Amino acid sequence: MRWRRATPAVAACLALLSPAWSAAQAHKPELANRNDWQRPHWVMDVLDAHAGSVVADVGAGSGYFTLHLAGRVGTEGRVYAVDIREESLRGIRALASTLNLPQIETVLGTPSDPRLPDAACDVVLVVNSYHEMDHYDAMMKAFSRTLKPGGRLGIIEAEAPAGSARSYYFKMHFMPASVVRADAARHGFRFLRNEQGFVNPDNGEHWYFLVLERPERQER
Repeated sequence: MRWRRATPAVAACLALLSPAWSAAQAHKPELANRNDWQRPHWVMDVLDAHAGSVVADVGAGSGYFTLHLAGRVGTEGRVYAVDIREESLRGIRALASTLNLPQIETVLGTPSDPRLPDAACDVVLVVNSYHEMDHYDAMMKAFSRTLKPGGRLGIIEAEAPAGSARSYYFKMHFMPASVVRADAARHGFRFLRNEQGFVNPDNGEHWYFLVLERPERQER
């Protein structure tokens, strides 16, 4: 099966955005080459995000993946951009308005609840944010609740040695894949694979890409 790409109009908008996006993020050099090392189109392929999909970008931040996801799902789909910082969501709304991307809906979550609708999403993507989630069991439960049966959860994080406290991982901005897998397993997620990850060219960090599937029966 071939994945359907963004509509020409949306693709053109995203192409036009690239120089402006780089300029806007000039104070964050680590984002300048993100397309090269994080390979967003490949990430979306792995998660089976296609035209018409309903997806959530949890911990959306500046909206990097939100915009790529919007290009992929098109106006037939929906992208929930979730963050606990209203200022981040304001920036995403401004970009969505400028680029005429009505498929983007921002959601102000809480540290324990992304506030996503039940059984609504085909895909939930969490990039470089899971290590910050103190209420990890509540969040995993919420991811399970919002995913449709067979929906995919993708978690991308910088790898770390196991055996330390979560407070340490929060401080250092990384998280062992084994910890994430254990959290997911407690809530019935089925581990599909750990995809070939990414190497951050700025610091040499290896980022893994865990692909998990929502259980058929949700935990109550």
